[in-house]
This record gives sequence, structure tokens and C-alpha cells, in this order.
Amino acid sequence: MLKQNLQFKLSQKLSPQQIQLMKLIQLPTLAFEQRLKEELVENPALESGKDEVTDADEFQDNSDEFDDYDNEHIDTDDINIDDYLSDDEIPDYKLKSNNYSDDDEETFMPIEAQVSFHQNLIEQLNTFILTDEERTIAEFLIGSMDDMGYIRRDIQDIVDDMAFTQGIYASEEQVKSILENIIHELEPSGVGARDLQECLLLQLNNKTPNESIDLAKDVIENQFEAFTKKHYDKLLQKYNVSQSQLRKAIDEIEKLNPKPGGSFAGNSRAIEHIIPDFTVKVDDGEIELHLNSRNAPELHVSKDYQEMMQTYKEAKEKSSAQKDAVQFIKQKLDGAKWFIDAIKQRQETLFVTMSAIIEYQKEYFLEGEETKIRPMILKDIADMVGLDISTISRVANSKYVDTPYGTKLIKEFFSEAMTNDQGEEVSTIEIKKILQNIIADEDKQKPLPDDKLAEMLKEKGYPIARRTVAKYREQLDIPVARMRKKI
Repeated sequence: MLKQNLQFKLSQKLSPQQIQLMKLIQLPTLAFEQRLKEELVENPALESGKDEVTDADEFQDNSDEFDDYDNEHIDTDDINIDDYLSDDEIPDYKLKSNNYSDDDEETFMPIEAQVSFHQNLIEQLNTFILTDEERTIAEFLIGSMDDMGYIRRDIQDIVDDMAFTQGIYASEEQVKSILENIIHELEPSGVGARDLQECLLLQLNNKTPNESIDLAKDVIENQFEAFTKKHYDKLLQKYNVSQSQLRKAIDEIEKLNPKPGGSFAGNSRAIEHIIPDFTVKVDDGEIELHLNSRNAPELHVSKDYQEMMQTYKEAKEKSSAQKDAVQFIKQKLDGAKWFIDAIKQRQETLFVTMSAIIEYQKEYFLEGEETKIRPMILKDIADMVGLDISTISRVANSKYVDTPYGTKLIKEFFSEAMTNDQGEEVSTIEIKKILQNIIADEDKQKPLPDDKLAEMLKEKGYPIARRTVAKYREQLDIPVARMRKKI
């Protein structure tokens, strides 16, 4: 049985403009610059530059202007042409804030043209006398390497692949011979290895033999598992050598490169350059915050489009073509005005958020000591600035600040709180720093296990469980005690 009833439902939705603003706030400086360029290309009514500036303050946020933004047809009689015209000419210097400067504008970062890792290896083949078939096999082996210089595939798989894709029918022995006699002779030493053990042996074989090198080769070749697990007592007993002799051999091994391809200068992937979104300076006990000037672009609405509106207003008879044109112009002008206003809101949001973080962590920014960082969560800053937690998260997760103590990701200043033995709340960052210092000062011949680290932290006033110590140690990328052992 069908029933029909009326139900009222209250819902809240973000407007397209609000969604776009949130996306702009989330973007770091480089991504924001790219977004700005895209908007300048997509909207001809939006212009940038210093030659001509229109007072952006006259473009007030009026919801009525956007009601028909996406409609296919606009009643041109309802358009107030005067809203899109301006006779004001304001000097450029009046529109600038002291927080921004031209110092880092128009900055270009040239990229060096380099030969790739694989291309460099192929060029080295010219130093060998090879038949066409041998060279083709050698090039195929080079192409089978990963970026670290390893060949992870089985020789038989490579033989089958060459037969299917290149029409080259080579034996497994022939391919293995070219790998060991040609590829393994290329630089950097160790390329073409099929595993870490072989990679280290290839590098040791290229070193001038001596007592330490010979012992190191024997250890890698015959006692590799004991070496990787740092069972030094077994190695001392096996080779009947002194600790000093074994230490020298291990020093030779530690000088080797486990990723020979990764160290090649031409093996450069796209590098993400960090450009700080903020700069913090400390002068005579006063903290100065500056927003990167790249986040404050000079934008204005196109004069040409405003003149088109003026022409339409002055026309006594308005043709159908003119009405269609003014509909398009209105949409573009509305979009340009909104984008300028969104940029200003983005600047304000970034600045007030970072200002609140500095105020909250004032002791750290004055002294630079990480143990001075207070426990701080997103809600603390959101309450201070009156913004939503999600907005603070967008700022913190993708922005960097240049401080006198290094460039920091803003989210690194946020941490949970723990209570010490005096009942005071301390930041987990402080505890991690103390843990890091304890491990740095430990006896490397007898590194401290996690339960001992927990006891030492408790003695310092931080009652933390062993599993929590293990979690913090892993977050600091510090291995377990056995792997920190040295002789």
C-alpha cells in the first residue's frame, strides 16, 4: 500500500564558494601559486600585476550576486551595472601590508639537466667490446634494474622476457655471464646485484685487499646472517680475532653503499622543494611573524571587462547579442571578485592561526628548546581563533614555518599531553626528546632495552609503560637495542 506524507528536514550544506575556500586554505605555497595560475587562465576577468590595481575592498560579499551564478540564463534587467564599475584608483603602496615584501617574488629555481642513472650505465657499455647481441642483452639487464641498482628478477624470467619482447634467444648461462662480467663491472660499484649480500661483496671486491677487507669479505660471504643480526660474539668466536680486528672489518662494511643506484647524481626524481609559508623572527625578545609574500598576490578585476559593462549601460538599445555577452561578463566578474575575496580570507586565516600557535608556544619560539613545547591539540587553537577544528587541521597539515631553529612542519607543534609524577601535563614531544637523548648517551656495546628505558624515564619523572616507550622509539625511527649494538 502506497502512502504519501510530508516531512520537514533541516540540513546544512557548504556552498561551492565555501568548499573552494577550504581547498585554498589547505594548499601550501607552491600548490597555491599553481592554483592561482590556473584561475588566471580560466577567468579572463581576473588579472594580476602592478600596472593597474582596483580597490578589492569595494567587492563586498553579497550572497545575492551568487544566487544565479550557475544558471544558464540571467535576466539582464536585474543586473545592477554600477556594482561592476569603479572609478577609484588607489596607489599600489596603500594596498600592501607590512607583513609582505617583494624580496622573494619573481623567483625562479633552475633545474639542472642530468643524465639518468640507466642512461649513464648504457653509456658505460661503450668501453666494452661487445657483439650486437651481447650489447642488446646488457642493455636489457640495465633496463631490468630498479632505481636502487638491483636486479630483482630471476635470470630465467629475464631470458623468457627477452625471447618474447626482443626476439633474442639467449641461454641462462649466457645472460648470467654478461651480468657477472659486464654489468657488475660498471660504476657505481655494486650495481646489478640481485640482493644486498651480493651488492656488498661486489663493492668489497673492488677495494684494495688488506686484513680488514679480507675479513669483511669472509663475514659477508659466509656469516651474513650473524652479521645482520649483530651476533658479534659468534663472529669473534668463529674467526678467533680481537674486538679491534672485527671492529675494523665492520667499519669497512659500514662504509659501503647498500643502494648504489640511489646515490647516482643523475638518478633524480621530481624533488619537492619546501617553501616556508611563514617566517618567524625573534628580535630582542619580541616574536615577529611574516606571511610569505607569495601568498599575497596582486590581483584585480580586468578594466576591459568593466568597460564592457559601462558600454552596455550607456547603450540606448540593447541587442540580444549584447544581453548574452553581459550575462557571460557578469559571471566572470563575479568569479573574479569572489576569488580575490577568497585570497584575502585565506591570508587572514593563515595569519591568525599561526599567530595563535606562536602565542600558545611562545616559550619555544623564544628559546628554541623542544622540551619547552607545550601539549597542544587542534581544539586549543580553534578555540583561540574562533575557527572550526577542520580549518586548523588544513592549515597545520600542509604548511611550513621558517624559524631561527630550522624549518618546521606546523603539525609538529601539536602533541598529546601526559602527566608526570608531579601531576603536571607535559608534551609527548618533550618525552620523545628526552628518550632520544638517553639513547644517544647509552653505551653502544650494551644498548638499553625498552624496559630499562622505561625505568630511566620513570626516574626522570615520566611514568611510561614499556610498550609506550617502544611506540615512541619507533616513531623516532630508532631500532631495537640489539640492532643498536656496536663493538
